[in-house]
Amino acid sequence: MRTKNLNPSFGMIGSRGRRLKDESGAALVEMALTCSILVMLLLGLFEMTLAFYAYHYVSDAAREGSRWAIVRGSTSCTNTPTLSGIVCPTDPSQPSGATEDEIANYVKTLGYPGIDSANLMNVTVETSQVSADNTTWASCGEGTSCNAPGDQVRVTVTYNFPLNVPFWRSVILPVTSSSSMVFSQ
Repeated sequence: MRTKNLNPSFGMIGSRGRRLKDESGAALVEMALTCSILVMLLLGLFEMTLAFYAYHYVSDAAREGSRWAIVRGSTSCTNTPTLSGIVCPTDPSQPSGATEDEIANYVKTLGYPGIDSANLMNVTVETSQVSADNTTWASCGEGTSCNAPGDQVRVTVTYNFPLNVPFWRSVILPVTSSSSMVFSQ
């Protein structure tokens, strides 16, 4: 009867020289693949958290812009002449109150850490007048002042969030929110 020579240092079994299948390196390969997938998922989760943060910023910026606008309507210079953010005309016959450009500039100056509002944000401001019967809203035309008490302002903010997930394609995720309020003064 023949005895088999087991020599673990050479991975040989028996005298014929057949090799054992050594699986010690497989665990290392499996660990590398698993860790790379786990890191990709973890960093993707971080990126999605930043996207939710950007959405929170965008919705807050739209609300802040419409709030800022409604207290800076056509009668704001008369009611509160020391209100900051607008220049009150010295001639009372001139239109006063915040313009659409001033509202958009205010929204763009709101600072949140990690948000590039100067380059990646777009702000649209629309105003509309209330009809005589107070049931419908009509859009304002060019040169029409639509910031009287009772008129409406809508601030829409769009932020182009750069979503970068490792080992995946990079995309621009447009995050949009709008807020509508009625001018109070």
